[in-house]
Amino acid sequence: MTDIEGATVLVTGGQRGLGKAFTEELLRRGAAKVYVTARRPVAGDDPRIVPLALEVTDPDSVAAVAARATDVTIVINNAGVVYPAPLLQSEIADVAATFDTNVFGPLRIAQAFAPILAANGGGALVDIHSVLSWGAGFAAYGASKAAFWSLTNSLRMELAAQHTQVVGVHLGFADTEMIERLTVDKIRPEVVAQALADGLEKGETEVLVDEVTRGLKAALSGPVEGLEIKLG
Repeated sequence: MTDIEGATVLVTGGQRGLGKAFTEELLRRGAAKVYVTARRPVAGDDPRIVPLALEVTDPDSVAAVAARATDVTIVINNAGVVYPAPLLQSEIADVAATFDTNVFGPLRIAQAFAPILAANGGGALVDIHSVLSWGAGFAAYGASKAAFWSLTNSLRMELAAQHTQVVGVHLGFADTEMIERLTVDKIRPEVVAQALADGLEKGETEVLVDEVTRGLKAALSGPVEGLEIKLG
């Protein structure tokens, strides 16, 4: 388990959507400082929140943030992108960009911050996944989340020796700008944030936020047709 009280946290994509909700919930539970990243960060009034510029596809940008945030004890890999075109109609460049941000970006963060977490006692690495880690029907984004899930499970094994808690958070569709055009049931971001924080404090390795996520993971033992997700 990981203590949130007094922790120093990094939240990628932390100034809006789920990232903003994570920041607010962790501060509510006693985090001392939260670094929030964005491509173009905006300064705020809360001295506990430290905005940092970050482009997760740029190794130099990742290295600069790691050099700045050497006191971090919890890292939340939240930044991501969506290119919604069907796979057969997608530009390969868009598919590659999706994987660069949603898979290789979090890996860059994990590689940069693993030594920092080790030096600070182990801490936690939290990766934000999706019900689409297991569900078919959302093109390159879903494929990237499946790859990210696999990556997280391997990182859990590699980071065990330094006592870093690795948590994968899976959820359906959160009510954020990223999916505002989808006509599906959506979860309030603060509900996801509460589930994430509970998982950290309980020492969990995987957090399944909602019923649709729990149901789809259970369906992994059945036929692949049971993993299809129809979107509006």
